[in-house]
Formats: sequence, structure tokens, C-alpha cells
Amino acid sequence: MYLRSNPLCVMCLEQGYTVSATIVDHIEPHRGEYEKFWDEDNWQSLCKTHHDRKTRKGK
Repeated sequence: MYLRSNPLCVMCLEQGYTVSATIVDHIEPHRGEYEKFWDEDNWQSLCKTHHDRKTRKGK
């Protein structure tokens, strides 16, 4: 549902590109914390490329 409401990758948009998002990413890792996991203010839509880069960097 989140991706339906937020269908574009926020990082691509910042770079001036319009790319469909495929992943709901946690801005700050939830590390198993239930409230942080479900906090929509901690979510962002990302394409796979940006999600993989963010994950490799460790944030």
C-alpha cells in the first residue's frame, strides 16, 4: 500500500529522474524494534539500485 501512495524512488527524484520504486526502505534501521518498523515516518520508497547502494554503505 505504501508504494501505491509513494510510487517513485525518492533518491532518483532528488537527482531529477523519475524511476518507479520497488522497495519500502527504513530510513533509520529498525533493528527489530516493532514501533520503528511500523512507523511510516521512517519509511521511504526506493528503487532496487538505490536500496542496494544504501544497504552496502550501511545507511
